[in-house]
Amino acid sequence: MIVIWLILILFVGGALAWASEALDSRLPRVTALIAMVFSLILVVMLCLDNSPDPLSPGGQWLILEKWSWIARFDIFMQVGVDGLSLLMLALTVFLGLIATGAAWHEITERPGFFYFNLLWTLAGVVGVFTALDLFLFFFFWEVMLIPMYLIIAIWGHENRAYAAMKFFIFTQVSGLILLVAILCLAYFHFVQFGRFSFDYFELQNVVLEGRFQMLVMLGFFIGFATKLPAFPLHSWLPDAHSQAPTAGSVLLAGVLLKTGAYGLIRFAVPLFPEAAADFAPVAMTIAVIGILYCAKLAFAQTDIKRLIAYTSVSHMGFVLLGVYAWNIYGLQGALMTMLAHGLTSSALFMLAGGLQHRFHTRDMGRMGGLWAKLPLMSAMALFFSIASLGMPGLGNFIGEFLSLLGAFQVNQVATIFAALGLIFASVYSLWVIQRVFHGPYHTPHGGSEPARDLQEPADLSRVELLCYGAMAIGLVWMGMYPQTFLAMAEPTMTFLLESFGEVLP
Repeated sequence: MIVIWLILILFVGGALAWASEALDSRLPRVTALIAMVFSLILVVMLCLDNSPDPLSPGGQWLILEKWSWIARFDIFMQVGVDGLSLLMLALTVFLGLIATGAAWHEITERPGFFYFNLLWTLAGVVGVFTALDLFLFFFFWEVMLIPMYLIIAIWGHENRAYAAMKFFIFTQVSGLILLVAILCLAYFHFVQFGRFSFDYFELQNVVLEGRFQMLVMLGFFIGFATKLPAFPLHSWLPDAHSQAPTAGSVLLAGVLLKTGAYGLIRFAVPLFPEAAADFAPVAMTIAVIGILYCAKLAFAQTDIKRLIAYTSVSHMGFVLLGVYAWNIYGLQGALMTMLAHGLTSSALFMLAGGLQHRFHTRDMGRMGGLWAKLPLMSAMALFFSIASLGMPGLGNFIGEFLSLLGAFQVNQVATIFAALGLIFASVYSLWVIQRVFHGPYHTPHGGSEPARDLQEPADLSRVELLCYGAMAIGLVWMGMYPQTFLAMAEPTMTFLLESFGEVLP
């Protein structure tokens, strides 16, 4: 029941946050914080008691629960937690706390409705990471999209309506393709076994011919690759990030993108192993193109949020590369990159949001020399930029190194080209630091001194320092003690490789 309680806390907490606005405009953020703290306690309890049930399928599940929901079509309220999903739950709840901190002083308009949407987005993500009935999975997949659309459309910046609609169209169309693929799989189960089923374990027994398996697998791949996002389905992300409020960018980069990668690992390959094996060279090529192309586009940006968004797409290419390498190093690299990227990208978007809040612009040409005026923010920007480029000793290095190591065993040419992305990452990360934080000091109106009607920009607040400090500690922990995370997911990765590894490259 602990998974159901986790989802209910977020759903009910969101409703209470919305209702509490009528009493005091400060109550919604306090209510959201309390809901996130309780959620964190439940996840910590799961982490402390992470002994797999030997009687569960594959022997790697920590929790496996099932209740009847729509009996006519054999649809169940089926949820489960293994090492992989537990790490994703921990990332989700942790970044949910960070997003709450990012919105603490920024969101002043309709705060109750904002925190309602924030918590319901997180509830949908938790459902995605735990659902083992594909109909239930799709239900939560849709639940997390509508609140995020509202967060961008209502609390976003100057071009928020366009960005929100683009986000909705991309995710909704790809979601419908995913739904058709799920229904096809359930229908083939009916044809072969005489009844419909959306059960994850039962659907693994469905046998599809080569062409049909490839078509259905592509439906899953498109749905998940759009959310990842992978080239060429990525164009919604820079607009969504540049227009979203800071907390919305944290959720998008840190949490929602990981649902696409999780779907590839959990569903797209295990349900269609032969088709995944045939498609692996194409997927790895797409990953390499995304890494290099989006790194190149990052150089052309003057909007700091759009630049970070393109770098985010580039780094997520290493996740796609590791998944379709489908060996222990590739999967471990994909996992570590997901975790490290969640912290790094969230921190960088918070920094970009903090700069926009202080200077009322995202144009890097209107910033400069901030190190002398904002030393704490500058130091944090330098740390997370170095983390993003893959400095040894931090989590991103572990993830990208393992992804490349796994990919090299399968496709040496793709690995060599993908490694060029690390060089580009070093260049654009340090270029941003040089352009924004060094050189002559520039104020928002373009002068060297602050205008009389403008105050000196304030450095990081205590809430911001707490958020950045927590994420920095997480990255150092991942870099210095990666086995903490790898050991937690090892039973899941081992089971996947033992069950499906023989048909993949």
